[in-house]
This record gives sequence, C-alpha cells and structure tokens, in this order.
Amino acid sequence: MTEKMNGIDVAAFQQFAEKVTQNPEKAKARFNVETRWAGQTRSVSTMKSYELFGDSIERTFHVAADEPSEILGSDTAPNPQELLMAALNACLTVAYVAVAASKGIKVNSLKIETSGELDLRGFLGLDENVNPGYDSVQYTAFIDADAQPAEIEEIHQAVLKTSPNYANFSRSIKMEPKLVIAQ
Repeated sequence: MTEKMNGIDVAAFQQFAEKVTQNPEKAKARFNVETRWAGQTRSVSTMKSYELFGDSIERTFHVAADEPSEILGSDTAPNPQELLMAALNACLTVAYVAVAASKGIKVNSLKIETSGELDLRGFLGLDENVNPGYDSVQYTAFIDADAQPAEIEEIHQAVLKTSPNYANFSRSIKMEPKLVIAQ
C-alpha cells in the first residue's frame, strides 16, 4: 500500500525527484499545444502529447476558448485571459499540495483567486504607449492545512520558488515567434 498525502503518492514523488537528480541532462519536459481557429473569436486547443525524459507520452485533451459577447465573441467558453489565470491557479494548486505532501502536511482545503486588469486601448491598438498585457496580476491563496502558520508560510515560499507558471508570470519569457504564410 502506498502512502498518500493530499492524494499525492509521496514515495512516487520522491522517486521522480530522484530520477531528475540522477539524470540532469534528461530532466526536461516539453509541452506542445496546437490551436485552431473555430470561427468568430472561438478557438480550440489540442494537447496530443508531451515529452518527458526524452520519451513522448501520448494523450489527447481539447480546450475551447472564446470571448464574451461584449468583446464580440459568442461566449461559449472561457476567454484566453481566464484560461491564462486558470493555468496559473492550477499550477499553483499542484505546487501547494505537492510541497505540503512532501512535508507530511495534510491540506484540508485550498482555494486560489487571481485577477488582473487589462487596458483595452493597448489590446485594440488605440494607444501604442499602453501595454496590451497585464502590468500586474494579483493572487490570493486560501489554505487550511494541519500545520502551524510558520509551516504554511514555508510551503508558500517554496511554491513561489518552484511553480513553473508563477515563474512564467513573474519573469520575462523569451518569445521566439515564427510566421508561415500559406501560398
């Protein structure tokens, strides 16, 4: 029987970390997403596989996106900004529960609320001096765990140091755009 904490198999988690430590040259994960326009402001992204330790692992998921009707969409799915924040929150959630599990701390409940404000003048290209993206994003984690406040703060600090999407939001990412024009 495996020991699970917060639904995480702690022994498997430790074995995974050991494999990463022992194989630093292969300690890479590559995620790939294909997105196709589905009319108006709607798109569908497909995740077909990812690479881990040099192996390709197949799986298929679809995620739809759309804009609210007020932003000329058909309001059939979350918009890209909501999906971006959901991706941040999901990554943070994994980090909080996994770090807590690795410390033997049971999480009773966890909720993350995230928000950010866009200036639509930048998005619409109406003012080149206005950032089309976020100048700041705020998140609040509400956690109830079987631990002292200092232990929960340690978990929080570990999450800030190790969450990939927190890093993606808080640091610049080098973008490498490429355009292919159909002929």
